[in-house]
Amino acid sequence: MSAPEHDTRRIGRVMSWLAALALLGVLWLFFDGKVQDQHNPNRNIVVEPGSQELVLQRNRMGHYVAPGTINGRPVTFLLDTGATQVSVPAHLGPELGLQAGAAAQVMTANGTVTVRTTLIDELGLGPFRVRQVRSHLNPGMRDDQVLLGMSVLKHLEFIQRGDTLILRMPG
Repeated sequence: MSAPEHDTRRIGRVMSWLAALALLGVLWLFFDGKVQDQHNPNRNIVVEPGSQELVLQRNRMGHYVAPGTINGRPVTFLLDTGATQVSVPAHLGPELGLQAGAAAQVMTANGTVTVRTTLIDELGLGPFRVRQVRSHLNPGMRDDQVLLGMSVLKHLEFIQRGDTLILRMPG
């Protein structure tokens, strides 16, 4: 085999490997998006200006997860009607501008936990804004989801139909 022929074959193999890597990259991006949609089907939710309603789809695990804000910073909420207050993972506190207050004991699904009280200046969920929300920073929460408890949800009406939850302002 001559040198130019050998070089051509080497270039062909390199191009084949690059094409395979590109295909793997495209497949990874596609399936990563599908997995994220199963976990949070509401992650790209759009709320019409002036709307007083938020429509959420249940995720694969049967939960309602939605994007929102705490003090103007983006967060992901897990709606939890069994939680009395908003529970923020303690590691997110500084990033969200939350000050750790007094220690308190709370009952969770995993038992009693010592948390620090805090106050959220403004919490946003879709078209809804709630100010001065009593909350706590929970050191036992390891992920980045914020439990949105009844201290906020009590201000809204709920209508559940199948895998859809509609939240509205009362009135």
